[in-house]
Amino acid sequence: MAQQSTSDVLDPAPEADSLHRRPPTVEPDGGTTLLAWAARMRAEQPVWRDGSGNMHVFRHADVQRILADPATFSSDTVGRLSGGEKQAPRGTLLLLDPPLHGKMRRLVSKAFTPGLIASLEPWITELTGQLLDAADGDAFDLVDTLANPLPVTVIARMLGVPTEDRDRFQGWADQLLSTDPEDPESVRRMEETAVTISAYLQGFIEARREEPVGDLLSTLVGAEVDGERLDDEDIASFATLLLLAGHITTSVLVGNALLCLDRDPELLAKVRADRTLIPAVIEETLRLRPPFTRIERVTTTATTVAGTEIAPDTLIHLWLLSANRDDAVFEDADEFRPGRSNARQAAFGHGIHYCIGAPLARLEGRIALDALLDRYDRIGVDPTVRLSWHGTNVFGARHLPLRVHRA
Repeated sequence: MAQQSTSDVLDPAPEADSLHRRPPTVEPDGGTTLLAWAARMRAEQPVWRDGSGNMHVFRHADVQRILADPATFSSDTVGRLSGGEKQAPRGTLLLLDPPLHGKMRRLVSKAFTPGLIASLEPWITELTGQLLDAADGDAFDLVDTLANPLPVTVIARMLGVPTEDRDRFQGWADQLLSTDPEDPESVRRMEETAVTISAYLQGFIEARREEPVGDLLSTLVGAEVDGERLDDEDIASFATLLLLAGHITTSVLVGNALLCLDRDPELLAKVRADRTLIPAVIEETLRLRPPFTRIERVTTTATTVAGTEIAPDTLIHLWLLSANRDDAVFEDADEFRPGRSNARQAAFGHGIHYCIGAPLARLEGRIALDALLDRYDRIGVDPTVRLSWHGTNVFGARHLPLRVHRA
């Protein structure tokens, strides 16, 4: 496949040792500069301190080691970096450490059993068909037509809120995704959005306390941690996390899979002829183009990573995108090769915080690709349209215009 490699980049990557530069973003070139920079950092400076004093880690082995050691590398970035003045709600699984994280995860896992996820397949397949039915003609935007509304509608159904409110959910997810943590005004808007989501969910939470109906909100309302019920903020926080992470994971996965296949027509033809190849395409897409470029941890004590000393209470950015392209682990790592062993790819994290929604994202991605190949005998990204990309921590296109021909 004709993937962009680091040697294709004409302009030099940003100086790794500059204390006045921020890391490159996916925007405006779709990640070309970012990938070149990450490759250089893996080779030359695998642990780097940026101008804000935060650390960045790039190699696969170091990223996996950190994710597997929650005692030294805490997920509680809110509490530790605020000096204990703020505490993350118990529903925000991504920000919890053991032992509370394990208790919360076991409770939430009741809504993500393999059987429950598998039972959704017929309905998700039907929903996918309905969404594609709304696409008229020989051109449409994959993101607006399918990749965004599909996971948002599924999440709404799981929570037990009206699926017709998915446009509202989509707007909230877009606002959360556009947050720049270094811009106070952007953070303020994010906080306002979180308050709006909580207010929206409050009525549904109160109704489930009166009469549970078997949905995810009912499960959370009835859950206990050490004999204590979750409060409304805990429940709303998990629902917000599910909205953001669950939506973007599937949305970007579907778009990225189409981008990868579009660049390799021979492979696309093979997948069309043999749909059993779709799961391998999904896995290789997750490796090469993980939905999130990085995740964060904060040190609980003085430690050392790759020979670099790191002080306590230091924020560390773990570059999943870089780890997944580490040639020490993946041969010809910049090439798209479905079928390679991807057991060590880090798109969904590693250790106790491995993404709880990963099976659902894989299911939605498989159904979406299968439906597109069933419905259209020709699918291609419109070459006349300049793609726009997410500008922060998401590795994917905001919109993906397709040209198609019905089978």
